[in-house]
Amino acid sequence: MTWTISPEPYDSPVAAALWRAYYTEVSDRWYLLHEGRRTDPDELEREIAVRSGAELAPPTGRLLVGWYGGEPGGSAGVRLLAPGTAELTRVFVHPHLRGRGGAPLLVAAAEEAARALGAGRLLLDTRDDLVEARALYARLGYTETAPHNDDVYAEHWFRKELAVSGP
Repeated sequence: MTWTISPEPYDSPVAAALWRAYYTEVSDRWYLLHEGRRTDPDELEREIAVRSGAELAPPTGRLLVGWYGGEPGGSAGVRLLAPGTAELTRVFVHPHLRGRGGAPLLVAAAEEAARALGAGRLLLDTRDDLVEARALYARLGYTETAPHNDDVYAEHWFRKELAVSGP
């Protein structure tokens, strides 16, 4: 089987299911590490509702879904922060599909979407405990930089200058 990547409305049922899976995993990891418990279900529902993903809608953002064997297997989003600069966010692959090449393909598609939005630079942030994400970004040419935001959960910030696409 192979991956295919396609744009997806941020508010579609597919996008909502991927967002829920992503947020549940990263939230549970944080709470298990710092408080020895999983995310409170009410808190999870509040946070999922607050972070709709509307910033990933055209004309200044894109949400991409990776499909593996016809199944929505992962996502990546980009949004313009300023002229020429976009943010990479919501990079996620379902655990049972990891190791099959989906994450690099999603990031590459997000980079292309950022270029299409006029960005020559892509920024992202992640946490210390998300070691797999940090390794992925380093492997894909992202370099760790000084903070570019004040997100309370951000502990590592990365940057990549995007090569100009051919004609």
